[in-house]
Amino acid sequence: MPTTSNLPIPPAARRILAAALDAVEPESAVRRALLNAEGETAAMLGAARRILVGALGKAAYPMARAAQSVLGERIARGVLVTKAGQLPTPLEGFTCIEAGHPIPNEASVRGAQALLELANSAEKDDLFLLLLSGGGSALATLPHPPLTLADLRATTELLLASGADIAEINTVRKHLDAFKGGNLARAAAPAALLGLVLSDVLGDRLDVIASGPAVPDPSTFAQAWAVLERRGLLKAAPPRVLAHLEAGKRGLLPETPKPGDPAFARVHHLIVGNVVQAAEAAVDAARGLGFHAAVGATAVQGEAAEAGKVLAAMLAEMAHRNRPLPRPACFVFGGETTVTLGNKHGLGGRNQELALAAVPHIAGLKDAWLISFATDGGDGPTDAAGAAADGETLSRARNLGLSPLRFLQMHDSYRFWETVGGLLKTGPTNTNVNDLTLLLTL
Repeated sequence: MPTTSNLPIPPAARRILAAALDAVEPESAVRRALLNAEGETAAMLGAARRILVGALGKAAYPMARAAQSVLGERIARGVLVTKAGQLPTPLEGFTCIEAGHPIPNEASVRGAQALLELANSAEKDDLFLLLLSGGGSALATLPHPPLTLADLRATTELLLASGADIAEINTVRKHLDAFKGGNLARAAAPAALLGLVLSDVLGDRLDVIASGPAVPDPSTFAQAWAVLERRGLLKAAPPRVLAHLEAGKRGLLPETPKPGDPAFARVHHLIVGNVVQAAEAAVDAARGLGFHAAVGATAVQGEAAEAGKVLAAMLAEMAHRNRPLPRPACFVFGGETTVTLGNKHGLGGRNQELALAAVPHIAGLKDAWLISFATDGGDGPTDAAGAAADGETLSRARNLGLSPLRFLQMHDSYRFWETVGGLLKTGPTNTNVNDLTLLLTL
């Protein structure tokens, strides 16, 4: 993994990050799942007359390439929908669409339509192989009439800025969209559907990953409305969105497919990669380099700034008291925090904000680092994967006349790290399993 930073970080940290990403490399993960298939997965692959492949998400290209390399001519047709800029070359036999993320665009509508058309073409003896990864909720969207793409874009922007977590955001999305919340499985039935999933959701909730296009949706119109109410968005949401959800609450619109729906009678999913695997690989790599290493947690959530303060306190404990791990140490955390934006904000991402919040609390620590990064290589709407803070960051900022607190209040973490040093840049990694934070003492 090529990694650049405008502040030198320990070579060991680069090797640990690379090992974490290698463990959840999508092409290898899918190839292993297909070549070593057993149980229901093997039975579905063996019984298929034809295989239709739908690949959706930031990792769609390497996942589809793996399926093509293993299944070859058994694949009758495929559709691939991924984030713009993450399709290095068209894949033979696949209709390839580059769509919008994190806000859907017209290509996202075309992507959803192409995947539904492929699913509708499946016959009873066929297998629809769904290759799913993070980002799918934005990359494939089909507004329920009379909703428009503009309605869904505006609602998505409001939810992202409100600090809503991914489960809340996708609860709303599923009730505005004809693709999500089990509707792809409904289109493919009665054909069998096998989903190989690279999880970007804590706990690997299949109904949340990419808004669960091929699993039952336990959420309701009432719960979608409650998300907007809880996040203070009822006055700001587009009128058509509110009217649609209100009609659904009153039973005037059909609910998304629920558990027990016959559409899911021949559906099976398998998780092929997640943040737990990445964190464990980071620990293994750190131990191989001579560090005392452990996984601290793999479900870190909440406001990024608050998480940054807590993790900074743990790093200080490691640096000052050699606990819970003695030097040299590597404590690994996985998860996905949120940032609630105010009316005025700058440029940044949750990992950059988490690291920025830690700066005052690790000031003066010797040979100690907090490194937080998004495994997909993109932290917020920036070209950075995250940021690295050390005990000297605060003094460098003060020498430049900069206040970390002011940048934090403005949610302008990117410009802070760009000036002070500490941005971590990997470029697109073609994987996506939440975020990792390393607490490192040398």
